[in-house]
Amino acid sequence: MIQFEQKTDEKDREIESLCLKLLLQQQPVARDLRLISAALKMITDMERIGDQAADIAEIVVMLDGAPYIKRLEHIPEMARETIWMVKSAIDAFVSRDLALAGRVIAHDDVVDALFLHIKDELIGLIEQRVGAGGQALDLLMIAKYLERIGDHATNIAEWVEFSITGAHKGEQA
Repeated sequence: MIQFEQKTDEKDREIESLCLKLLLQQQPVARDLRLISAALKMITDMERIGDQAADIAEIVVMLDGAPYIKRLEHIPEMARETIWMVKSAIDAFVSRDLALAGRVIAHDDVVDALFLHIKDELIGLIEQRVGAGGQALDLLMIAKYLERIGDHATNIAEWVEFSITGAHKGEQA
C-alpha cells in the first residue's frame, strides 16, 4: 500500500513538472493552455483518489478474516460504479469526449444514492446489534471513501469539460 501511494505521489510530481515545463517553455494559449491547466487540476484529484484507495486498502486488511456483520452487496456495487466513473473520466480526457464527461458527472448521483443507502443500513445495524458498531464504522468509512472518489472523478470530468469548452461547472466561457 505504501509503495502504491509513493508511486502515485511520484507520478503526480512528474506530471506537474511536465505541465509547468510546457507552460514556461511553450507559453501555450487558448485550448492548449486550458488543456494544461485542466491536467494540473486533474492530477490533484488523481492523487487524492490514490490516497483514498490506500485508506480503503488499510481498512480491508484490518478486516481480513473477521466475519462480516452483514452480507456485503452495496459496497461492492458502489466500488464498481466508482471505478467506472474514474476510468470513464480519464477516458473522456484522453479521447476529448464531452458526452462521456457529462455521463460521469451525472453518474455521481448513483454513487451518492448508494452511499446514503449503505449509511442507513449501517445505522440500522448499530441500533439493532450490540457489538456491531466498530465494523459498521469501518464499512461506513469505506463507503465514504468511495463516495469521495466519485466526487474526485466528477471533478476530473468537469475539468475535461473545461479543457474542451473553456467553461467550468456550468459557467459560460
